[in-house]
Amino acid sequence: MAKKYKPLYKKIENYIVDQIRNQNWKPLSRIPSENELAEQFSVSRITVKNALSELVERGVVYRLQGKGTFVADHYQEEMLDIPAVEYVSPPQKTIGFLLPRLDNRFTANLLSGIEDSLSERGYQLLFSKTNDSQEEEILKIREMQQHGVQGLIIYPVEGENYNNEILSLTLNRFPLVLLDRLLKGIDTNSVSSNHFEGAIAAVNHLHELGHQHIGFISTKAEGTSSIEERLAGYEKALEDHHILIDRSLEMTRLLINSSDREVSLLIEQFLLAHPHMTALLSSNFSQQVILTAQRLGIRVPENLSIVFFDDVDHPDFAIVPPTAVVQQERQLGREAGKLIVEQIESRSTEYHQIKLPTSMIVRQSTGAVPAVKV
Repeated sequence: MAKKYKPLYKKIENYIVDQIRNQNWKPLSRIPSENELAEQFSVSRITVKNALSELVERGVVYRLQGKGTFVADHYQEEMLDIPAVEYVSPPQKTIGFLLPRLDNRFTANLLSGIEDSLSERGYQLLFSKTNDSQEEEILKIREMQQHGVQGLIIYPVEGENYNNEILSLTLNRFPLVLLDRLLKGIDTNSVSSNHFEGAIAAVNHLHELGHQHIGFISTKAEGTSSIEERLAGYEKALEDHHILIDRSLEMTRLLINSSDREVSLLIEQFLLAHPHMTALLSSNFSQQVILTAQRLGIRVPENLSIVFFDDVDHPDFAIVPPTAVVQQERQLGREAGKLIVEQIESRSTEYHQIKLPTSMIVRQSTGAVPAVKV
């Protein structure tokens, strides 16, 4: 018979209801805070919030902003009857995969590569999004362990410098592979692209076209190893070509969750502030960069050449088909699947950091440096 378990938030719901039913917590009395319940059950506040939200919806408790959560004054006995919810634990040989979002070809290919690799080795995949939230990432790691997965592949959220839950996994020798990112000070297995060499290839391409004033656009570099490596490769290539590094040409203030308007405004300010810039590397937001440039009367590539990191969906139908540094997304996933299985089955304590080469596809967003910048 398949083993069954009760989700953590349901256990907290049951505990609260039992306290009310047994008159330990009287009507209108304040119940323990989210932090207190999270500490008591060794869970995240998100798990506690899920439990409390269910009870608020049923009228068992109510919340007062800034004061806490209280037992309802009047409630029907049937409100305390929590519907039984049990889940069948996944079969043995199951791997968990966490990634920030699944909204483009890159992440879809990662997922496909992992699933193909695990399937070939007799493993199943349990997948969940973290929505670019470190708090949700921590919660999902704990939930995956509750599900009984044998190992975890984690694509860390952007800008993450440190995650105590991931550190705990490594200290406990839990099979783990980080995908596309590294976390400083945490030794673990990882699979990523060679972003450093990819950036060098991009600058070399632009330099061959005669460009000297080359900028760099991305989200915040600090805490995201892939962007840090791209920025380092960009600066190294400039040095190799004896081009003075001008950090005013580096705009790394975009946020992955910003609105299109906010992103366009920052890009517009950057382009207007540097009219002498004839080329740039863009680590994110390729379509917004082109649209903003065109709105300002800056033609791509006649006035501004752009190399993008990562390709776009349906590049031939893009506003300007982009020259792009392309990762081997599906192979990254396959290597991550292979590495996690090897770690589980060999019980090796050695760490492997695999870097796959990138390639560059030259299309219509790059061209020769203009004789006069318009």
